[in-house]
Amino acid sequence: MSTTQSERLRGLLEPLVTSQGLDLEEIEVDSVGRKRVLRVVVDSDTGADLDQIADVSRVLSAKLDETDAMGEGEYTLEVGTPGAERLLTEHRHYVRATERLVKFQLAEGGELVARILKVDDEGVDTEVPGVNGRRATARRIAFDDIVRARVQVEFSRKDNKKEEEA
Repeated sequence: MSTTQSERLRGLLEPLVTSQGLDLEEIEVDSVGRKRVLRVVVDSDTGADLDQIADVSRVLSAKLDETDAMGEGEYTLEVGTPGAERLLTEHRHYVRATERLVKFQLAEGGELVARILKVDDEGVDTEVPGVNGRRATARRIAFDDIVRARVQVEFSRKDNKKEEEA
């Protein structure tokens, strides 16, 4: 998708997504044979449920139908959320990933897997899990020191809040 089309679609769709209480995270247009697919990724601080996704999909579809933003050819609109292993690219993404395990690629080289505990304007406070029976350690990572960060899926993590309430 050209930058101009991407910017035009973002300018058209972002106010509609925002009016539904969501953030527009990503827009992507792919060609699949003769058809095109417009993928719109939305999210919020509390996540987006299926009803919200359906509502925003209807609003976006109506707006796209009344404009020529997608041109004359057929296209399919897909609206969804970022997914479990989302890439963290904005400050709000780090905030939303608080308490999640994240794999950081660091500017100094190497990778670090740590749980985000707190986020502020300069960086993140993390807890690096201990290995071989060792205790977890705290580590501060400045945003300038992060090349890339991606949320990791955890299948066996115990929910500390539920344990504390029991």
